[in-house]
Amino acid sequence: MKASPRYLESVVRKDLGRKMVFLTGPRQSGKTTLAKGLLESSGLQVKDRYLNWDATLDREKILQERFPAPPGILVLDEIHKYTRWRQMVKGLFDKRGEDLRILVTGSARLDYYRHGGDSLQGRYHLHRLHPLSLAEVEGASRGDLADLLVYGGFPEPFLLTSEKESRRWSREYRARLVTEDLQDLERVKDVALVQKLVLRLPDLVGSPLSVNGLREDLQVAHQTVARWLQILENLFMIFRVYPFGANRLRAVKKEAKHYHLDWTVVRDQGIRFENLVACHLLKWCHFQQDVNGRDLELRYFRDVDRREVDFVITDEGHPLQFIECKTSQRRPRQALRYLKERFPGADALQIDLNGREDSLTRDGIRLMPAARYLRDLV
Repeated sequence: MKASPRYLESVVRKDLGRKMVFLTGPRQSGKTTLAKGLLESSGLQVKDRYLNWDATLDREKILQERFPAPPGILVLDEIHKYTRWRQMVKGLFDKRGEDLRILVTGSARLDYYRHGGDSLQGRYHLHRLHPLSLAEVEGASRGDLADLLVYGGFPEPFLLTSEKESRRWSREYRARLVTEDLQDLERVKDVALVQKLVLRLPDLVGSPLSVNGLREDLQVAHQTVARWLQILENLFMIFRVYPFGANRLRAVKKEAKHYHLDWTVVRDQGIRFENLVACHLLKWCHFQQDVNGRDLELRYFRDVDRREVDFVITDEGHPLQFIECKTSQRRPRQALRYLKERFPGADALQIDLNGREDSLTRDGIRLMPAARYLRDLV
C-alpha cells in the first residue's frame, strides 16, 4: 500500500509560472514534502531555496531579505507568522516576479490573514492541500478504503499501517494543534476549556451542532464557543457543512454539521465513514474551486419533517449531487427519493462502504460501492 504523487503537484508547478502560489492545509498533510519535491525535481538545492520561519537561521534570512540571487523556485514556509509578511512577499514579487517563483506554505489558513495592509489581490493563486484520499492511493481498492477508514488520511499514520501508531499520532497531533498552533493564531486564555471542547466534538459528528448546547457544557458565553469553533476551523482541525435549502423545500436553515480532518477520532464506524466521505467531497469541491474556478459547495439536507440526506453538492447554488452514506446495502432512503423527484436533473447516489452492487433504481437513484465512487474524485 502506498500513495501516488500528490494531486496538486502539477497544478502548483504550472501556476508558479504565472503568479505566486499560496499552499495551505492541515499540519502534516504533505505541504513541505510537496514543496521540497518541486525544488528537487527542478534541480534546485533545498537548503538554499526552502526557508522556514520557525527555523532561526531561516528567519534571519527572511528578516534581512537575503533571498537566492539565481532564478527559480523560492519556498517560504509558515511565513504568515511574521506580522509584515504580506508587505514582504508583495515587494519581493513586484521586484523579482519575473525570475523568482514564490511558493508560500502554511498550516493555518493563509486566507485568514488576508486583511489589512497591502493587498495581494491578483498576485497569487491559493490552493488547499488535503490529506490523502482514495484516489491518491495506488490501486484505490475496497481494501485501501478500509485502510483509510482505520488509519486516517494523513500520510504518516496511513503509511505506517498500525492502528496503535495511528491512535498515538492522532492524540499527539490534536495536542500540538491546541498547545502550539492555537497560540500562534489567537490569544486564548482558557486553553484547558478548548481542549475539553476538542475532546467533546467527535461525539457530535454527523448531527447538527448546537453552539448553545456546547455553551452549557463548557459554561462559557455563546460568542466564546462560536469563536473557538472558528479557530478550530482556521487550524484545519474541523470543518462545518451548512444546510441546503431551496425555495421549494421546507429545509432547516441554521445549524451546521461538523466533521474532522482526522476522522479516526470518531469512534462509531458508520459515522466515521460519513466523516471520511465528507472529507473526500470537501477535497473535491476545493479542488474544483481552486483549480477550475467552479462555484461548488458542500451542503447537507434536513427539513422540518425530519427527512435528511447526508450530503448535497451544489454548483452555483443549484444541486448537482445528493449523496447518502451506508455501511451495508439497503433500499434507498425516502429522503433521496424526495429530493430526486424535486430535482430530477441532479444525481442521487447511495454509496455503500461494504457493497459490491452497482445498480440504478426505477426512481433514478444509483446504488453503488463507496470505493467505486470515491476513487473517481481527487
